[in-house]
Amino acid sequence: MQTPPTRQTAKSLIKSLYETDFYAWTQQQADLLRNQQWRQLDLPNLIEEIESLGRKEPQELRNRLSVLIGHLLKWEYQVERRSRSWLATIRVQRRDIIKLLRENPSLKPYLEEVLKEAYANGRDLASGETNLRLSTFPKECSYTLEAIINDHFYPGEPAIDDLID
Repeated sequence: MQTPPTRQTAKSLIKSLYETDFYAWTQQQADLLRNQQWRQLDLPNLIEEIESLGRKEPQELRNRLSVLIGHLLKWEYQVERRSRSWLATIRVQRRDIIKLLRENPSLKPYLEEVLKEAYANGRDLASGETNLRLSTFPKECSYTLEAIINDHFYPGEPAIDDLID
């Protein structure tokens, strides 16, 4: 006859599940929460995962802003290479940034905080994808946040109509 697991053994099994099958662990934790089985929760790992979830949204915002700025720089500094692909990337990144901010309004102040880092990333991206020297691009961002996410803003010379339509 098997003895019921002790409290320490149950905690060890939960910890082990976290390390060996993360998805199963998440489902188990959700069930425990749903059934209000507070003492069986893997609190240290649960807290860590919730904090991790909270870090993903600002990271996504920074990454999208970096890609958007990189494409705006490419658009401005390589006029002859503009393409519908660049235009699509600019439009998609703008829409996704706006959606992310609508779903997470507390991230709006973060935009200002992350602009410098996103610009540096975007500058590196633009330089790498255009083969233009990094010094081609201004060291500081010359675009405002409002312009960056404005769907009518395209820096540099106006684009030919058949590209923008």
